[in-house]
Amino acid sequence: MAFTIGIDMGGTNTDIGIVNEHGKCIDRSRLATSTYNNIDIFVSDLVNSIHKLLEKHKIKTINGIGIGAPNANFYTGEICKAPNLKFEENFNLKKLIKNQIDTKVVITNDANAAAYGEMFYGGAKNIKNFIMITLGTGVGSGIVIDGKVVYGHDGMAGELGHTIIFPDGRQCTCGRKGCLETYASARGIKQTCHELIAEHQIESELYALPIEKIGGKVIGDAADRGDALAVETLRQTGYVLGLALSNAVACTSPEAIFLMGGPTKSGDLLSPTKYYLEKFLLASYQGKVQLLLSQLNENTAAILGAAALLQLEEQN
Repeated sequence: MAFTIGIDMGGTNTDIGIVNEHGKCIDRSRLATSTYNNIDIFVSDLVNSIHKLLEKHKIKTINGIGIGAPNANFYTGEICKAPNLKFEENFNLKKLIKNQIDTKVVITNDANAAAYGEMFYGGAKNIKNFIMITLGTGVGSGIVIDGKVVYGHDGMAGELGHTIIFPDGRQCTCGRKGCLETYASARGIKQTCHELIAEHQIESELYALPIEKIGGKVIGDAADRGDALAVETLRQTGYVLGLALSNAVACTSPEAIFLMGGPTKSGDLLSPTKYYLEKFLLASYQGKVQLLLSQLNENTAAILGAAALLQLEEQN
């Protein structure tokens, strides 16, 4: 049986998994990305984790390593100025790994990897034009047109999370202000809720909690119970996300948009996002774009996507 290593490198954690030829992740391990500020130490620990997984399952050879990572350049293998990573501005992760493991290594933006996963294993199997949105530490996006992920001339296309929604809005880790990521990421949702709490205008059970305890899951669970402040938090988030997606639709005309990530798992973020997406769409697109939750298993989606990236390379 053939095996591939899929790696999902996020700003908080990096997940490593062994994927078999049937698209099943048979085992996985995790590194806390946020605790590293030296890329060489990180890569050394990453490679050690891969070896341990392979030794555990007595796997001698692999087809290669597929990686999804923030700001990763598909063409060069570099990660360039990723705002949610603590490493130096630019480094070539592909080369650093190949220096320690003699196998094929393919890398792309983490949201692009998720888009590949949705194409191979999820709800986009028969869809040639769609957008994948990943909500987590940041906001990532993978844009697929005519069955191909869009990379642009430099490999960096598809950064909807860093399109500016409100000029001079919230400070973003990219150095600019008002990016979508500052409003629709897990951190952005939390900040919106904290700002509403500070206004003390909406009755809520959340006032009874210490402010540092009020994060995404708490907000989502409260929204599920009908808490007015939590519901308003998700409405405002849906407003911003729906607006941003309506602009993306005007540029790419997708059949569907898939949402993935922690903020989609609790609380009803989908409904307000659908409402505002449809409201802001150009009339010629209205009623034509589906807004769907990813059909991939959240725990292994990005790993499968990274592995699918390698699989696609082999087919080409």
